Amino acid sequence: MALPRRTTATTFTALAVLITLGLPGGGPAYADDDDPSAPPGSVTTSPPPKVDANSPGLRLADGATLAPAKVLDIKSVVEDLGGEERREDTNSDVTFALQAEVLFPKDSSKLNPEARSRIQAIADEIKAQNATTVRVFGFTDNLGSYAHGLTLSKKRAEAVHDQLATALGSTDITFEVRGYSEDYPIADNTSEQGRRKNRRVEVTFPRGASGAKHTAANSFGTAVPDRGAGKSAGVRDF
Repeated sequence: MALPRRTTATTFTALAVLITLGLPGGGPAYADDDDPSAPPGSVTTSPPPKVDANSPGLRLADGATLAPAKVLDIKSVVEDLGGEERREDTNSDVTFALQAEVLFPKDSSKLNPEARSRIQAIADEIKAQNATTVRVFGFTDNLGSYAHGLTLSKKRAEAVHDQLATALGSTDITFEVRGYSEDYPIADNTSEQGRRKNRRVEVTFPRGASGAKHTAANSFGTAVPDRGAGKSAGVRDF
């Protein structure tokens, strides 16, 4: 899928080995490596540094054991230059976040013409990933009452769902549609720039078994509670 605007890509790769030291007579101790992520826009091709297994600093206390190595999830994030659309890819999910300003007029839940092309592109990605469950979550900033934000964010999520369902034309997809008002902000609400990022609709769905990446777009999803998808096709309203 190609975004309407020029995009810049930032890839964050986290690889951490967590070591648990089982010390006699006490609880386990943990040693965490620093995040080895390269600066945004850079590419690292050098091999990893060699580790001297006989180094005194790596010796375990008597009786201590090593826990199994754990590799953390790899996350890729791409955002357009205006920050209007953002996509996040992990090993398991794809999440798009669209700012409310590119979808709706101010304080409205009626989609504008530009929104339909953006939502169509997301529908194309859902098809490419063969997803059968889709979450559509709406969010607002902290201006106005919480109750108004809850109603507005829910109506906006419903509007995006309706357009997605039309674009997908499938009855085999289960949707979760929710509004969260000002909960789960992704930016500081004390500035207009931050509030603009918080006014958004997020669409999340599982990656296909092949992990195919159909387009170069991407969005970072908010850590909202994952209560699971519905068991049958249709819409789950909360």
